[in-house]
Amino acid sequence: MKLNEIADNAGARKDRMRVGRGIGSGKGKTGGRGGKGQTARTGVSIKGFEGGQMPLHRRLPKRGFRNSPFARKLNEVNLDRVQMAIDAGKLDAAATVDAAALVKAGVLRRTRDGVRLLGRGELTGKVVFEVYGASKSAVAAVEKAGGTVKILAPQAASEAAT
Repeated sequence: MKLNEIADNAGARKDRMRVGRGIGSGKGKTGGRGGKGQTARTGVSIKGFEGGQMPLHRRLPKRGFRNSPFARKLNEVNLDRVQMAIDAGKLDAAATVDAAALVKAGVLRRTRDGVRLLGRGELTGKVVFEVYGASKSAVAAVEKAGGTVKILAPQAASEAAT
């Protein structure tokens, strides 16, 4: 193979469609936009418009509620991640493990509204946790290893704002 023989695979490059370049091109005259009117021009704003009939998205009733903006944003930590940090010497198992300790150890990037402990993995030693929440399997695994899990009371909205 020589430099002058190097080429793309067949079909790797495709010429762009040049619209509005005469009827022989197949995309001439109206350029694939049909007839006249709003949709033939740029800036069309009639996505849900049904010719004056009440649109479907307004005919149907509003349903449900989403608490997304106010929902607590929790960090989720599995037991195996905690055990890896303890084994690496980044986390002190003798001290209480809370959100600040997990951030300092590099297990979490930042504290959010709290930490939720999940049960994947096993703990080899006794560890005391102070977390916002914990799954049943996580609590069982920590207690099996001789540790404890203290569930923190949720902060009131007025406390969180200050």
